Amino acid sequence: MGKKRNHNSGRRIIIKDEKHGLPYSKGLMASSIMATGLAPARAYQVAEAIEEELVARDKSSVTIQALRKLTLETIENSVGVEYADKFRRWQELSKLDKPLIILIGGTTGVGKSTIASEVGHRLGITRIISTDGIREVMRAVFSQELMPALYNSSFNAWQGLRVPRLKSADPIIIGFREQLAAVSVGVKATIERAQKEGTNQIIEGVHIVPGFIDLSAFKEDVFIISLVVAVDDEDLHRSHFYIREIETEGFRPFERYRANFDNIRKIGEYINVLAKDHHTPVISSHNLDLTVSEIIEAVINKAVMSKGAEKSVVSPVKSGLDPESLKADAAEELP
Repeated sequence: MGKKRNHNSGRRIIIKDEKHGLPYSKGLMASSIMATGLAPARAYQVAEAIEEELVARDKSSVTIQALRKLTLETIENSVGVEYADKFRRWQELSKLDKPLIILIGGTTGVGKSTIASEVGHRLGITRIISTDGIREVMRAVFSQELMPALYNSSFNAWQGLRVPRLKSADPIIIGFREQLAAVSVGVKATIERAQKEGTNQIIEGVHIVPGFIDLSAFKEDVFIISLVVAVDDEDLHRSHFYIREIETEGFRPFERYRANFDNIRKIGEYINVLAKDHHTPVISSHNLDLTVSEIIEAVINKAVMSKGAEKSVVSPVKSGLDPESLKADAAEELP
């Protein structure tokens, strides 16, 4: 078998649909298979097995439908029926006839950015937007005198409060809500832009809080799923800031977050309560692979139940996406 693979190492196998043809890529296939929750190394092994089978069949091209069938068979034989079923259900995402937007919220330091990047990689979504980035853009438009809540971190936004408050009101939550209300305007505009352009994207940040944006207003034109990430263990949560300081070479110092840790936890509890009130899934962040797999599973389950997924007949290759999204969707389609 080894000699056969070497003999065909320079040969390209073309994956075809009605109008397009792209060469088979183990990397793209492995990324698609990783959407099932399979570890990267194991997913790549399955992708290699698929390539070996294609070479053994001695064909220069294969249709997308035939490749999907072979992929399902190989996954089932290599790693089990459970992963094959997950891959089959993941294919529903490629049948959506409207943009997919994943909203990932949670308090500071729970790993939202890292999780969003990994989810985007596994689902082929290249546009990932941070709500802190949206806040920075809004700061360039609105002066500190006009909108002081934008000029502090979420956990000390209370320092910019100007209006009197009830003595019983918690200034931490009041300040966060004021900043949240402002940034939510920018988040809504970002969703509207994705709706207009027809692009898939992930929006992550502490300002993704259930109830502050009426997502039902987009349900006809956009497939949206909102989730909240949480870290229940305080020591584990605190350790994230130490790791962050090392990874950013001191740009985001541990001491700053340690000094405001109680405020950060309080905001997290507030977000979790609102998530429960609005029936939004709260995903525990204690292991990256497990957390990412759980989020992808939630996305897939909602896609399967969605009427849009059931009725859609539009292929991503034909959906009019921009070139960047087309490349990502091509990875899903091949898959």
